[in-house]
Amino acid sequence: MSISSQFLPLSASFLTLGLVANLTTPALAQTSFPDVPSNYWAQPFIQRLAARNIIVGYPDGTFRPEQPVQRDELAAMIRQAFDQEAIRQIESGSVYEDVPEGYWADPAIEEAYQQGFMSGFPGGEFRPNQPVSRLEAIVTLTRGLNLAPPETPQVTTGRAIRRPIYLPLAMTSLMQPLVAAPQTTAPVAASVRDYYADAQQIPPYAVNDVGIATQNNLVVNYPNPKVLNPNQPLRRSTAAAFIHQGLVAQERIEPLPSNVEAYNYIVRPEVSQAAR
Repeated sequence: MSISSQFLPLSASFLTLGLVANLTTPALAQTSFPDVPSNYWAQPFIQRLAARNIIVGYPDGTFRPEQPVQRDELAAMIRQAFDQEAIRQIESGSVYEDVPEGYWADPAIEEAYQQGFMSGFPGGEFRPNQPVSRLEAIVTLTRGLNLAPPETPQVTTGRAIRRPIYLPLAMTSLMQPLVAAPQTTAPVAASVRDYYADAQQIPPYAVNDVGIATQNNLVVNYPNPKVLNPNQPLRRSTAAAFIHQGLVAQERIEPLPSNVEAYNYIVRPEVSQAAR
């Protein structure tokens, strides 16, 4: 499926969100932004993804790294970054009542649904303009990328082992009563409790996902790696960091070198344990 063909023609609203399809060559991609200086904590993550046209700036040339991310924006970022096998299909038209055909993010939302990253709310709503929390983004990426603890084999007979998708799985803690929580293994839960100072803020349904994401170095916490701030809004800067680390977990992008300051904000619980 061609990313560019799915997003043509681009609407004005699409451009104002600072998200465009891969319509330019990497050589023409904007990789620096006036509001993302070289000493900004997430600059390496943003620069690397911008160079690959996974994330882009706004028409005025800014990136707006502190701006909260909405559900439709996250779907668009996921679509640009990952090419996962579809695990469910949409028969025809939009799957959500509040995402009309022709909506700028409709193709991205449908793919995020089909690939198991995101689902909706009761009543057939997607709520595209609802802000995303840091926890919701971690759960979304962990399940959509089918991450597992590093010691757990992920491939058998040539196919990835996918954990079940529990429906309805809306990417929000508001759906907690309606989501069948995956069984939390004791080692994973213990690693979460031992590492994060604010682990008590993580709802039970998400503990396993947070633990798996942590073990795969997907989580990036600034300024303190041991503080997750799960309920804070997901910023564009942090979305770039999470997606970058998801690509690292898939071995599709090189990890940040250890001499880069941003490297220090990538959660590495094994390093913390070894330092004791």
